[in-house]
Amino acid sequence: MSNHSKPLSPLRQRMIDDMTMRNLKHGTQVGYIRAVKRLSDFLGFSPAKATAEDLRSFQLHLSKTGVSAGTINVTITGLRFFFETTLGKPDVVKLVTSVHEPRRLPVVPSREEVTALIENAGSLKYKTAFSVAYGAGLRTNEIVHLKFSDIDGDRMLLRVENGKGSKDRFAILSPSLHRLLRQWYRHANTQQKILPGGWVFPGQNPVNPLSNRQLNRAIHFARNNASIKKIFAMHGLRHAFATHLLEDGVDIRVIQTLLGHAKLEHTARYTQVASSTLREVKGPLEHLSLHTDL
Repeated sequence: MSNHSKPLSPLRQRMIDDMTMRNLKHGTQVGYIRAVKRLSDFLGFSPAKATAEDLRSFQLHLSKTGVSAGTINVTITGLRFFFETTLGKPDVVKLVTSVHEPRRLPVVPSREEVTALIENAGSLKYKTAFSVAYGAGLRTNEIVHLKFSDIDGDRMLLRVENGKGSKDRFAILSPSLHRLLRQWYRHANTQQKILPGGWVFPGQNPVNPLSNRQLNRAIHFARNNASIKKIFAMHGLRHAFATHLLEDGVDIRVIQTLLGHAKLEHTARYTQVASSTLREVKGPLEHLSLHTDL
């Protein structure tokens, strides 16, 4: 430990140990720790001494200061873990509750916008990464953790390990995406940017994968270069994958499997943004024999 690093308090270390024992992902652990720190900053004393009324006041403070519903819910989930699991005080969180989070329709780039985005990626590396997002429907975290050993060219599949919900699944590998991945491999291998069997999209140090933040920064750059007005990040390409498949007539349950959705209702929301599908629906008024003369 360096002289500049602060030692962890026994309470924080216990919480980290509790999360590690339950195999919580790093991002989840960071969010839970942030929630407890936020409470501590609000109270001005150790969160271990907080009462149910203290937590009620804290949630009220979050709501009054304009914190989003999503952030409030994540914070409450972290605090529940802290008080119920680490402290063994479930009664302390009895007065806090999750809040309704508005379900907004996803922003979906058109096929023309996806084409412009990929063509303005700025490098073969990002062009390939964007193509994986759109061509296979992978999440950002799944893209950056893709390894060359996950590419099955014989079966034309991509293996997604430890996806959302800690589940493995297979994604489609189209011929054009396969060719692009091979092109990127040859280029990166020549430039000595990858390790044998390593990450498909390595960071500056090939031992580490590209970060989610770097990939989202790249898509922001490409979107500006392509003069695309819609505001979306990497997840927008996954939305486009699902929506465009639906418009092409692919069964929604097949799309559910490809996306790795546990519930069909999560996939069904794409029916609300599949514009070509909506245009094909004939409204009931069309079946009436109405006189249009005034």
